[in-house]
Order: sequence, then C-alpha cells, then structure tokens
Amino acid sequence: MNATNDNLNDGLCSKRLSGKRWRLRQWMLLAFASSCLAALPAQAQTQIQSEARGPSGATAQATAQPLPDGLAQAIFAGGCFWCMEAPFDQVEGVLSTTSGYTGGTVTNPTYEQVSAGGTGHTEGVRIVFDPQKTSFEKLLEVYWRNVDPTVNDRQFCDVGTQYRPEIFYMNPKQQEAAERSKSEQARTKPFKADIVVAITPATEFWPAEEYHQNYSAKNPVRYWFYRRSCGRDARLKELWGEQAGH
Repeated sequence: MNATNDNLNDGLCSKRLSGKRWRLRQWMLLAFASSCLAALPAQAQTQIQSEARGPSGATAQATAQPLPDGLAQAIFAGGCFWCMEAPFDQVEGVLSTTSGYTGGTVTNPTYEQVSAGGTGHTEGVRIVFDPQKTSFEKLLEVYWRNVDPTVNDRQFCDVGTQYRPEIFYMNPKQQEAAERSKSEQARTKPFKADIVVAITPATEFWPAEEYHQNYSAKNPVRYWFYRRSCGRDARLKELWGEQAGH
C-alpha cells in the first residue's frame, strides 16, 4: 500500500475520535481494523464535482465557480457530511452533492483543522440541482427531516459548533424561502423544543478531502455502522416520527 492510501485510511479510521464519544469511536476503530487496511476506492469525477486540489489537501473554493446555465446550488449543514449527502442524492433533479467546510474564517481548511473546532467552519454539503426538476423549497423539506433542529452546537453524537446545523442562502430568494420554511416548521413541528437553526449568507465553501466524498456509496458498511452507532436515525425518528429522513 502506498503512502497516499495509508494517509487516507488513517484519516478515515480517526474520523470522530476527537469528539466526546471517544470510547465509541475506539470500538468502531477496532471493529473495522481489518477493513481499514484496504485502499479507498477512487471517486468517479464529474464536471461539476471536479475542483482544483489546494495545498492543504482540501479543494479550491467551490462557491466561486460558475455553474452551467440553468443550474442552481444550495448549501446546508446538518452534522456529519457523510450523512447529509445521501438524502439529497435521492432527490430527482439533484445533479451532485459535495461534502465540505463552510461558515469559517480559515482559508482552505483541512479536516483535522475543522474537526478540532478552531476554524469556525461547520461540516456541510453543497448541492447542485436543476430548478426545472426540483426546487430549493423541496431541498429544504429534505433538510429539515434529516437534522435535529433543536440544538445549535452539535448533531447527534458529534459535539461542537463544527457540527452545527445551518442553512446558507445564496441570494435573497433563497433567504426568503428558508425563513418561510423555518416558520412553517416551527408552526407544524411534532415536538415541543424550539427550532434554533441559523439562516445565514453563504460564505466560502471548501470541498473536503476526496476520501470524504460520496462516502455512503463507497463505504456502505462503515457508513451505516457509523450512522446507527451515532444515534442519528433513532433521534430523527424521535423528532419527526414517520416523516424522519434516513
């Protein structure tokens, strides 16, 4: 195995060890020790997802890239970006999802910097979609059912503002739609706690390292093990009932 694959697997196996659920992560590490020795498969590149690799290992600023005519983008944060790509990938009209870091102050941050909690970023997903086939409002519906909107400094087992839920709007129209959607959720929510998700202007979105991209498809066993052991599905069902995302 070459050094690059060693580094990628080290990064994968150490994901989340810095959180308060350290013992759980250690158990996960042991459970998958043998599989972590295997090289990660390369992600298929698409025109939209192809972005220049920066010196820190993250990719160049995605929000600065022009989109093809007729397409739009949305940026959401809802805890672990592995778990936020998958729900949007299932939406007809979504062309790509990219895991990354946003809402912070450090240029071109690495996963290690963001997960340490000192850059101000949160893990997020950038969604490129065709407005003729789906809408920003539809994406908001998917978003709400896949987050715990009652906390602003964590999501499920991942603790810290680097996992905070947040909606980042690209223009005034998205801002109005997000505010309207939040008000509707507050009116109809099936739980008592307040909805505290912030709605803020989009800033730089820095795509995460390649081994994080499309993680649920490339590593389904490890993905589902992490998702369930983190309590994500249990909490979503507790909050949203049968409407919970998965």
